Amino acid sequence: MVVQAYILIQTEVGKAATVAEAIAGIAGVVLAEDVTGPYDVIARVEANTVDELGKLVIAKIQDVPGITRTLTCTVVHV
Repeated sequence: MVVQAYILIQTEVGKAATVAEAIAGIAGVVLAEDVTGPYDVIARVEANTVDELGKLVIAKIQDVPGITRTLTCTVVHV
């Protein structure tokens, strides 16, 4: 079963569009859009395991220039 999550991202002022575009090109990212509200970008991601999801967020998404903070919300099916 695929692990899915929403990544809520805060960026430096004026960087939301470029961050969303950069994140959209990362393998495992299904969708990345700049939004209004307390977060600047929301990304939908998928990975084969929770460990792979963590590596995707830490090693690839958080490495994108302009990101100041992320919050990972794993999708659950209850």
